[in-house]
Amino acid sequence: MTSPRYALYHAPEPGSPLAEQAVLWLGRDAETAEAREHPAVPGLDAGRIARLTASPRFYGFHGTLKAPFALAPGTTPDDLVAAVDRFAVDRAPFTIPPLTVAALGGFLALVPSAPSPALEDLAAACVQTFDGFRAPPAPDEVARRQAAGLTAAQAALLDRWGYPYVLGEFRFHMTLTGRIDDPAERAAVADALTHLFAPLLGAPEPVTGVAVFHQPDRTQPFRVIHRARFGESQA
Repeated sequence: MTSPRYALYHAPEPGSPLAEQAVLWLGRDAETAEAREHPAVPGLDAGRIARLTASPRFYGFHGTLKAPFALAPGTTPDDLVAAVDRFAVDRAPFTIPPLTVAALGGFLALVPSAPSPALEDLAAACVQTFDGFRAPPAPDEVARRQAAGLTAAQAALLDRWGYPYVLGEFRFHMTLTGRIDDPAERAAVADALTHLFAPLLGAPEPVTGVAVFHQPDRTQPFRVIHRARFGESQA
């Protein structure tokens, strides 16, 4: 059995319109671990949606701030949660530009429609502040990422921070599908998702805190175990 992993994510507040639509689309609520029935989407039957969403369903609807990591020796889950609470208490909520459906490396995701320095700063702070909680990635994970064809900058980030897509390589996204290799199919699914999420994408997206996700082992899906909301003391 592999070690548990933790991750720091932006996850919309439970019950918010975006969170509700996303958990229906993915078919699982990472807040409650409950399965959800996929919505009716013209041109996409439930079986096809289930296949398209298998990978993001496993991780739960989120945008990565600090990618999954095993805990470093001498640290505990309680230590991590307490540190995230301390990190959040002096920060203020903010918004990012309205989200839009976009293709990234063959998969589809919601991405901000314009750059957000505040979001980039938050992600960088999460990567750096909590690095002491991160055990080094396993050799097979490093080899897998290197085999994907990293740039020199990405390889250096992987070596220093355990993940290649941080700091200058960071691009915030909230994944909606696995990889779709056929361009025509990808475009059709993107159109369907744009229509499905359209009522929710016209306004700025609030970022109200940091969600701590937990994965018991590599065979089990991630679940929210704690939310540290900006400006709120947990005492």
